[in-house]
Amino acid sequence: MALDRDHVLRSAATLLTRKSTATMDEVAKAAGISRATLHRHFAGRDALVRALEALGIAECEAALDTARVDEGPAGEAVHRLVRAIEPAAGLLAFLYTENQLFEGEQQNQGWARMDERLTALFRRGQETGEFRIDLTPAWLTEALYGLLASGAWAVSEGRVAANDFTYMIVELLLGGARRTTP
Repeated sequence: MALDRDHVLRSAATLLTRKSTATMDEVAKAAGISRATLHRHFAGRDALVRALEALGIAECEAALDTARVDEGPAGEAVHRLVRAIEPAAGLLAFLYTENQLFEGEQQNQGWARMDERLTALFRRGQETGEFRIDLTPAWLTEALYGLLASGAWAVSEGRVAANDFTYMIVELLLGGARRTTP
């Protein structure tokens, strides 16, 4: 029987977003396979995390495409993006805490691609007068990542209703980012 790699990765993502310290034994159990089978496909936790990183980046880039972030008012594009990225937010939250993913020469270029697209979105919002110009596009990008991660954790812990995820993130981010006229 062939291993369903996607099933294993999604099972690992589901577990690790709830319990980031889960062992490889726990990951194997969650995926319904033996630890030996898991180890044959992922040499260790680092290899598994790297595979989850690739999955997370692919899902986030797909959300950027789905949200059509280059179209319409920037504020509306942010709203569409948060709604589109919500299913991947838990995985993004887990990856956000994995420091080794953001260090050294092995950093996945997908992060840079996403940063570029998000920074361009926020810059466009500044150029059209929607967003404040005293907050850099890079800072607004980091704030969005942080809010997505925090929102995912709050929902997974039951402190926030899942139906409120998009609304709360968009309102907080854009409430602080919107340019107001004196």
